[in-house]
Amino acid sequence: MFERVLVANRGEIACRIIRACHDLGVEAVAIYSQADKDSLHVSMADQAICVGQATNTESYLNLAGVLAAAEVTGVDAVHPGYGYFSERDRFAEALESLGITFIGPPVEAIRAMGDKASAKQAAIRANCPVVPGSSGTVENESEAQKVAAEIGYPVLLKAVAGGGGRGIRRVNSDEDLARNWKTAQAESLASFGNDEMLVEKCVVEPRHVEIQVLGDQHGNMVYLGERECSVQNLRHQKIVEEAPCVVLSPETRREMGEAAVRVAQLVGYTNAGTVEFLLDKDGKFYFLEMNTRIQVEHPVTEQITGLDLLQWQLKIASGEKLPFTQDDITLTGHAIEARITAQDPDNDFAPSTGLITKWCAPGFGGCRMDTHVFAGFTISPFYDPMIAKLIVTGRDRDEAVRKLTVALDEFHVEGICTNIPFLRRLVRHPRYISGDVSTAFVPEFLNEQTVSV
Repeated sequence: MFERVLVANRGEIACRIIRACHDLGVEAVAIYSQADKDSLHVSMADQAICVGQATNTESYLNLAGVLAAAEVTGVDAVHPGYGYFSERDRFAEALESLGITFIGPPVEAIRAMGDKASAKQAAIRANCPVVPGSSGTVENESEAQKVAAEIGYPVLLKAVAGGGGRGIRRVNSDEDLARNWKTAQAESLASFGNDEMLVEKCVVEPRHVEIQVLGDQHGNMVYLGERECSVQNLRHQKIVEEAPCVVLSPETRREMGEAAVRVAQLVGYTNAGTVEFLLDKDGKFYFLEMNTRIQVEHPVTEQITGLDLLQWQLKIASGEKLPFTQDDITLTGHAIEARITAQDPDNDFAPSTGLITKWCAPGFGGCRMDTHVFAGFTISPFYDPMIAKLIVTGRDRDEAVRKLTVALDEFHVEGICTNIPFLRRLVRHPRYISGDVSTAFVPEFLNEQTVSV
């Protein structure tokens, strides 16, 4: 096992990684920006080093600064968390050149899955169902219209290098495509430095279901069930996630899990990763993409499998073998995660900043809180608005939904606006309570709220 690990991230995931390190007897080194000097992850770490000014580009995305911090502090390995450098092959490669272990998949796997066109090709080679559409990058608007004519509208324009819901446009006609083509390219270029696009059939009102995989460096790989991530905002960003998926049969779970393992093994994947699928109304599933990192929603998988995924990331990266096989994986109970954000739901979810004057979080059996904030913490305008993850676990989904409702009612924050009032309304909606959700649920819910007002 490593002696010292640098955590190349901030916020709740940095705290989560530090706890995993300490549980394994590993020293944790934090990096921080000047705006984060009083953050929880800084005080939790065994050592902390400033890597720059407040903005992400000057600090957490400052490649030279983060690499220098790793060298100066003499770490054996670096855990990137999610976001930032977690899926940057250049960062993993630079660490390798310094003799420092990157806690994640091999560079080649990051590259193969980081490009949506090559990822789709890998899925096809792995005999995994894919959404009909272009087999690779679409060169121009004219070619995009040809593909759309072949597969039929509606279609999605998707950034090859996309993620987090950015660089995606649904179009319903040639005229609609013409209006959105340059906009989608511009957004992709601004977000990812790449304006290459795919065109795919739009699966109408699908469920978004993802499979967690875990593979060691000795050829062993398992899937740890699935997560339902259909409750997403207008920009395809997840709001509430749960495990398992209420409509997935044991047979489909096995087929989807085995397909995910085939895709991951094809690209030589090791460590924790997530293969994402769309599940249509007929129960057919299609490969969407693979995230070559730990996911925000990983706690719900931990809750129903009893496995600490962060600890296993460290163990696998240090060379340990998985001591269990697929037959040993069992799913017990039901877990739901709600993302708590510093946003104002009554003002188009605009970011909210300022001093948290009151932080009264729920705490009872089956309730877990992953966060980095507290009363007296100042939310700055520089970073992602997620400030906590509220995770509840029940014997079944009905119990988990009840616990989530109670936990949200007990959760009180003052000094800033949060999405907690919005979540309270959402989880009481009859469709959510029944599990009748798709990626269209939140837009429809928001429209109902607007009409009622």
